[in-house]
Amino acid sequence: MQRVESEITRLIKEIDYDEVTRLFNMLSGGKRLRAKLILKIAPKHEKAPLLAAIVELIHGASLLHDDVIDEALTRRGVPSVNATDGSKTAVMLGDILYSKAFTELVEFDRDIAKVIAASVTSLSKGEMQDVKMADEFNEDEEKYLDMLYLKTATLIEAAAYASALLAGKNASSYGVYGRNLGLSFQIIDDILDITADAVTLGKPAMNDFVEGKCTLPYIYLNRELNAEDSARLKNSHAKHIDEDETLWIKAKMKEHKSVEKSFELAVKLSNEAMLAVKDDKELIDILQTMIKRSY
Repeated sequence: MQRVESEITRLIKEIDYDEVTRLFNMLSGGKRLRAKLILKIAPKHEKAPLLAAIVELIHGASLLHDDVIDEALTRRGVPSVNATDGSKTAVMLGDILYSKAFTELVEFDRDIAKVIAASVTSLSKGEMQDVKMADEFNEDEEKYLDMLYLKTATLIEAAAYASALLAGKNASSYGVYGRNLGLSFQIIDDILDITADAVTLGKPAMNDFVEGKCTLPYIYLNRELNAEDSARLKNSHAKHIDEDETLWIKAKMKEHKSVEKSFELAVKLSNEAMLAVKDDKELIDILQTMIKRSY
């Protein structure tokens, strides 16, 4: 990971603009999940740290744009770039990070470069779908999971697939692992948005619903509610709700085990991922640690 951080620093320095360096240094490093995944799949390849750095720049760019779209004032518990320096600056910084990442991708074989580049198109499409779906209460689980795959899982899938190509391993199996890791990781995040407190989250609790996002627990809950309660839930969608309404939603979720049902899907996806890489203990450990983040 020190090599990855050094590569990231080098790439940012090569942009040769102090303002970009200043703004990038404001970004919290985060879990570096995608970078760690690449290093575990291709630990001995000399270009693995560069590939990991490229993927982290792409991920960082997507988060910058995401914060602007969501009008988020914090990211991982610290002020977002759009909060401190404005949305225009955040968008431009994201564009610079994307462009630098694409420039560096030419260092790799065509198949590796193509899978990473294609994932960026997918995640951008997923982001657009996410925004569109927030216009009204979404009741369609399949539609939600398709969006989740595009927005969150594709870059993790691409990182796993590309690093397997780099290491000469079975790319399809590692791609399945990355896809399911990405989906289950986000489902756990969706659960934590409901069950964790604001301090733990680094943002207000139940913020997804306020932003208009109908994550799995809400979709599963709505299926079980009678017409009157379903109308009440939908009436709270995409609004700042008071404590009484928050407690009502949580009580109904507890009654109908909406969170537990969401967690069961995350576990199912995680188990499928483990089967895909059953001989790789380190990758299995990542999944097990991720699942333990839950409620």
